[in-house]
Amino acid sequence: MSPSRAGKARIQVDVAGPVDIPGIVAVRVAAAEDLTARFGGGHWSGHASDRGVALDLRQGRVLVARRGTLVVGTLKLGTRKPWAIDPSYFTPAKRPWYLTNMAVDPRHQGVGIGRHLVLEAVRLVGEWGGDAVWLDAYQDPRAGAGPFYEKCGFRETGRKTYRLTPLVYYELVLART
Repeated sequence: MSPSRAGKARIQVDVAGPVDIPGIVAVRVAAAEDLTARFGGGHWSGHASDRGVALDLRQGRVLVARRGTLVVGTLKLGTRKPWAIDPSYFTPAKRPWYLTNMAVDPRHQGVGIGRHLVLEAVRLVGEWGGDAVWLDAYQDPRAGAGPFYEKCGFRETGRKTYRLTPLVYYELVLART
């Protein structure tokens, strides 16, 4: 789909298929374990499963970032509202897409893979007719990804505790044509 130079190796971003399930699970588990090791237990400590990733593939479009054949990053895009999103916090949109389940393998972080993955996701949402990308991030200053999303062009729209989970909402409204 979209090759780029991120770090020293080319990164390819593709829409995932069933063959990618083990790689996606491995990236999500490695990211969760890394956050837990660095910051202790938290909402980020859950583990992915083959069954959960297969459900993501059925309910949305999962993107993978690859270095060669190795899956090094992933995220899910969907039009179905996730449980923790409160639409009243966002700019009204007719066709918002939701970005969830983002993870980059800790051994490949810090070289632009996450940014490339998010920017490709935004480009695809526009191509697919979406007019906004909405997401939530953990409010925890130790493990929250808010500053990362801001660097990718998202803006904070509000904060809310949902089911005991402190969240920060972010959006990127796409240019209307």
